[in-house]
Amino acid sequence: MKPLRILIAPSGFKESLEPDEAAACIEKGIRRVLDNATSIVRRMPVHDGGEGFCNALVAAKGGEIRPITVLGPHKTPIPSHYGVIGEDRRTAVLDMASAAGLRLVRRDRRDPTATTSYGVGQLIAAALDEGCTKIIIGCGDSGTSDGGAGMLQALGARLLDDNDQELPTAAGGGSLIHLRSICLDGLHPRLLDSRSGGQAIEMEAVCNINNILCGSNGVARVYGPQKGATPAQVHVLSRAMDNLARAAAPLLEYDVSSAPGGGASGGLGAGLLLLGARLRPRVAAIDEYFQLQQTLDSGWDIVFTAEGALDSQSTKGKMTGEVARKARAQGAYVIALVGTISTGANSVYEDGFSAFSSILDSPLSLDDAIQQTASLLTSAAERTMRVVQVGLSLQSRDGL
Repeated sequence: MKPLRILIAPSGFKESLEPDEAAACIEKGIRRVLDNATSIVRRMPVHDGGEGFCNALVAAKGGEIRPITVLGPHKTPIPSHYGVIGEDRRTAVLDMASAAGLRLVRRDRRDPTATTSYGVGQLIAAALDEGCTKIIIGCGDSGTSDGGAGMLQALGARLLDDNDQELPTAAGGGSLIHLRSICLDGLHPRLLDSRSGGQAIEMEAVCNINNILCGSNGVARVYGPQKGATPAQVHVLSRAMDNLARAAAPLLEYDVSSAPGGGASGGLGAGLLLLGARLRPRVAAIDEYFQLQQTLDSGWDIVFTAEGALDSQSTKGKMTGEVARKARAQGAYVIALVGTISTGANSVYEDGFSAFSSILDSPLSLDDAIQQTASLLTSAAERTMRVVQVGLSLQSRDGL
């Protein structure tokens, strides 16, 4: 019997496991069932711009990590980093989660009206100061909903109210209910030089372009509650994003309220558009940087993927859904191991998933589940592989 070919291609689990850690757990579980003689197992962690994106891309390209201290989402100094890649080390890579990610927001202080993306701007400024001419920004796993306001302020932008007074620095998305206009005249000198025809600065944001800034499907209403917003705070953030769209319109010369990707990472996408960034779909970027399609074309019997929650949105821009669709097109069976299974999850069967299962094996609080994710995922992979083994044995016995 030929060895079973298994590809492990998970996303991460928010606040617990990065994609490479999740892949290691799944392989550990599989190896409790199958040895090297009966299986070929390869890991391909799927970094979608969230936690670990910078480290993964730097490792893949043989780059270097630059440690730096920035202001975190609570406006306190935290250790962070960005990377540089390319022979001339003039391309910078960062993930916004390393400066403003949800994992950095204390659970007892989950208030997305107050958290800030200021540290993201500090990372960009450091890359500019180093002389980088291209900056790749991973947008995912955010703990902020400030529309990129903090980032813009860190880079020298001025956010003004009705009296032309500056809004407080790094005050969070809630402060934008007073926003009337945005002045970019004081931006970082290299950004200003680029805008006036000098040395070009290319900025590329890897994001879910299905996320929009405003409206009933806007970032405040869809993702605010996930970040701890109360219904009243969701209303405040929704008004704040409306104000941001109005203030950005004269500068962009178009309406950003429904621009694809404008709502990515708590509206950071809109702020990046103001800096001239190109918002790039995750799938295209991951295909280029990590050879996703090329790997999936290699011929796999089973593809394991994983993420924190499976729902009807999993096939709409999330990388797990893209992995499933592409893998199924190549004839592989796709199994998803997930934290929670939400309403509408059964619809994913129509989009490439062959099976899915929760990793939870008993009632647990969210905090306990987060703490135990590694062991839960390992055990779930083992259980699933044993079920697969039963199916293979029956198939072999019956000569199917």
